[in-house]
Amino acid sequence: MLSFVVAIANNNVIGKNEEMPWHLPNDLKRFKEITLSKSKTIIMGRKTFESLKKILPGRKHIVLTQNKNYKIENENVEVIYSIDDIMKYVDSNEEYFVIGGAQIFNSLFPYAKKIYLTEIYENFEGDAFFPQYDKSKWNIIEIKEGMIDEKNKYKHTFLTLERA
Repeated sequence: MLSFVVAIANNNVIGKNEEMPWHLPNDLKRFKEITLSKSKTIIMGRKTFESLKKILPGRKHIVLTQNKNYKIENENVEVIYSIDDIMKYVDSNEEYFVIGGAQIFNSLFPYAKKIYLTEIYENFEGDAFFPQYDKSKWNIIEIKEGMIDEKNKYKHTFLTLERA
């Protein structure tokens, strides 16, 4: 089963220049909790992988790229070269976490069963956007207001959505 883990600004921005255009420690903490559960496997595109500061501990990284020469020598990283190679995760009973970027979210959206969503109630400049989707086709199974403090300056809400 594929689940998305994503933070989205009011204007649908998810990134700018291969980075998140905000700093929200509450969201990073939730991301870590989610991705260290279930399969402990995160699926991402090459640009998202390269934007990580390091290989995230305790998680298997699956990196999708069309560049057949792209290799990562690390036992926690598997490089795949076709979206077809992800289909085995779609039909699994185990939960696998898609973390971006925009191209990967677009390609895999029809297969996502769950979205762990952080809504950030601000507009940001960006060059990566989450796909538009019909919210009526998703059920909210959990909702929690994020705490605003000196480190978490933006109003935000954590939601878990399940495909209806």
